[in-house]
Amino acid sequence: MIPYGKQEINQQDIDAVIKVLQSDFLTQGPQVVLFEQALSIRCNAQYSVAVNSATSALHIACLALGVGKGDIVWTTPNTFVASANCALYCGASIDFVDIDADTYNLCPIQLEQKLIKAKKDNCLPKVVIPVHLAGQSCAMQEIHQLSLEYGFSIIEDASHAIGGYYRNQPIGNCLYSDITVFSFHPVKIITTAEGGVATTNNPTLASKMNLFRSHGITRDEKLMTEPSHGAWYYQQIDLGFNYRMTDLQAALGISQLQRLDEFVARRQQRAEYYNKALADLPLFLPKQLTETKSSWHLYIIQLDLHKIASSHQQIFNALREAGIGVNLHYIPVHMQPYYQALGFHLGNFPNSESYYSQAISIPLYPMLSQVEQNHIIDTLKKVLL
Repeated sequence: MIPYGKQEINQQDIDAVIKVLQSDFLTQGPQVVLFEQALSIRCNAQYSVAVNSATSALHIACLALGVGKGDIVWTTPNTFVASANCALYCGASIDFVDIDADTYNLCPIQLEQKLIKAKKDNCLPKVVIPVHLAGQSCAMQEIHQLSLEYGFSIIEDASHAIGGYYRNQPIGNCLYSDITVFSFHPVKIITTAEGGVATTNNPTLASKMNLFRSHGITRDEKLMTEPSHGAWYYQQIDLGFNYRMTDLQAALGISQLQRLDEFVARRQQRAEYYNKALADLPLFLPKQLTETKSSWHLYIIQLDLHKIASSHQQIFNALREAGIGVNLHYIPVHMQPYYQALGFHLGNFPNSESYYSQAISIPLYPMLSQVEQNHIIDTLKKVLL
């Protein structure tokens, strides 16, 4: 089975992890600090806070921005559930903004329309979480301008997008947001096995996220309520969590980060190959905006079902039966039973629902060979025509 995504681990990665295994530090230690520094340099951000998953990063980002009971957070329905769950973890309410039908990302026009109504109804969001689906940035300049007008904070969920660019600047620089979150899950652009990071240019937010990732504990006497009792002393000054990244993970991340440009370039080459080979099929191919440079975490096709005899499910199954591990990113969050119990229902976000009814993610990763890619293309032609 050709998977839709796959990590690439080489001997350099293995050696980096072994070196940590032979060192004095296994859990959070000096490699985490080095990884954070490398990420900050790569993203042109002032601070990076490494954690054990992007979900954890989203959670502590919300907490750092003061999200709590009585607050409202908005995100897109077309994302993994973590982008919405993080608000609920804080006791806040969640709502959604429908996607742009071309880019599959949160639509700034619909965001503005919803903000106008929310202002009249006195229910503006505290935070908006745009999601850079498949590696392509949302229209962050437009979203940021709306944040200045309507007073909300922004967390970029860039779980798919490390190595991507927006307006010739690396995603993660937080020019148009308060915090950006990346994922390092094995199918993402680079991996730390499990892991995530939050970048920011705000020292206060960075300090809060550092506290929240480690039980709310500090050894910084400037933050304590009384003078230190000695070198052993620490204080818990907030309610935090055990969200720390290990040195093992960080060492792998440092090694992987050195090949980020190579990984992205190979993904772009394979995406371009798909673009040419699939152009004449009854498909809607992923549209790229001129101001973005995607990291191509996913290659998502949409079926033009009016021109195809088979159903969405039949085509998906036929591809799986041919040894192609296609997937679907994502089931709109508001269609999940948990969220429907909160009051959401079919028809709330028609663009996201239409996308879901015809989307398929086909394999895309750096090691994908041309032989494998040709098999995918030939199989698509057989099942579609």
